[in-house]
Amino acid sequence: MAAAGRSWGGGIYQIGVEDNGLLVGLSEEEMKASLHTLHRMAEKVGADITVLREREVDYDNDSPRKITEVLIRKVPDNQQFLDLRVAVLGNVDSGKSTLLGVLTQGELDNGRGRARLNLFRHLHEIQSGRTSSISFEILGFNSKGEVVNYSESRTAEQICESASKMITFIDLAGHHKYLKTTIFGLTSYCPDFAMLVVSANTGIAGTTREHLGLAMALKVPFFLVVSKVDLCAPPTVDRTLRQLERTLKQPGCNKVPFMVRTEDDAVTAAQQFAQSPNITPIFAISSVTGESLDLLKVFLNILPPLTNCREQEELMQQLPEFQVDEIYTVPEVGTVVGGTLYSGVCKEGERLVVGPTDSGSFLPLKVCSIQRNRSACRVLRAGQAATLALGAFDRSLLRKGMVLVSPEMMPTVCWVFEAEIVLLFHATSCRRGVQVTVHVGNVRQTAILEHIHGKDELRTGEKAVVRFRFIKHPEYLKPGTKLLFREGVTKGIGHVCSLQAITTESGHL
Repeated sequence: MAAAGRSWGGGIYQIGVEDNGLLVGLSEEEMKASLHTLHRMAEKVGADITVLREREVDYDNDSPRKITEVLIRKVPDNQQFLDLRVAVLGNVDSGKSTLLGVLTQGELDNGRGRARLNLFRHLHEIQSGRTSSISFEILGFNSKGEVVNYSESRTAEQICESASKMITFIDLAGHHKYLKTTIFGLTSYCPDFAMLVVSANTGIAGTTREHLGLAMALKVPFFLVVSKVDLCAPPTVDRTLRQLERTLKQPGCNKVPFMVRTEDDAVTAAQQFAQSPNITPIFAISSVTGESLDLLKVFLNILPPLTNCREQEELMQQLPEFQVDEIYTVPEVGTVVGGTLYSGVCKEGERLVVGPTDSGSFLPLKVCSIQRNRSACRVLRAGQAATLALGAFDRSLLRKGMVLVSPEMMPTVCWVFEAEIVLLFHATSCRRGVQVTVHVGNVRQTAILEHIHGKDELRTGEKAVVRFRFIKHPEYLKPGTKLLFREGVTKGIGHVCSLQAITTESGHL
């Protein structure tokens, strides 16, 4: 009998299931033969096969029949690993940095924050124990689904070499006074998923609701991790879980909570979560005892990327566009910019233009070298994050929010743009002339609300098309891009409708 099977996407294949979804199952000999054939096929294309789970099915037959789910993953070559970006959200002191430290370092926490020390970037963060900047940590999985991290004294380069799937965690700040940094991390770094960490002993508190609202407004699929379960009695943990389930089921969220308690649940959660954005997996873990950390690792290992191959190919056919998120000066290297390649392909030695400057022009430069996940890389493809060395290019001419594009692109630069918005919250009403901080992708700048079409003022929950004007310098925007604006407790979301483009020329100021 030929093996019945079907692909779930993301490298997961089910043996014993018809193409129409009928669970027929295979006998023991048929299953062995099917797995043997699959192993031989995988060897030919340089891939590894890992059996995720086996289940018995009731079919019109006396002998037991099984379904097997396998994960097929290519052995890494030439840096072609799967790359997922996961933004880490949650209230201050919920255990975000500690959880990342435990996942990426491979050592449990001592209950006093030892695991998070390697993640902090500034002295005041170590002293206060609070993240104020955006830091990146990597967790790798090899082709067999085994964790590759900093245990055994591995360097970032070694992790990249031996991993066929990389999870880049974007550790964001939980404290309210660093909210603009958190919003920048969500809008600029284009995360595939968000991990919202909630402390079991405090539940939904502080900025948790705000972070949940941000993830939903920016349409970033999220899953929940309830941390510090070792500190609480089981009734307290259950109360926090019930509180989360109630919040997720509310009309504003409309999510379906999925509690992950077994490895089987973790596999199902990863498959369902990628297919339906309404499913929200919930994990209850401890960074001190290690409880349920393995389930979280299984989930992250199986979780497939959001973009399929066809969409990726289409983006790669376009001209290169690299969004600048960070700027550094590195001794003996020169000016370095960090960010994400939004479209196209960028190669070492490529000549691009960067801008817009304060006058709206673009300046020529050359990409001297590329580093991805801290290891050298010759070619950067659409959707990948990296740092580009620009040699002796003057750092003072660069700022966050700029783009590196092909000279052929003729980018649109504007002072004034129109957006369709929804006012999420305002204490009274929003009128013309108000100044707000606008976040559009990697752009973050103060803008004046110049005009509200068809209305004199906006109240909470109302929609309108409005006109904004930047006050410092022109920016590169594209119609259709998601937009978020805020001023104190005032918040709104929407998308860019149209631009009043100014003419630009590539060249020196």
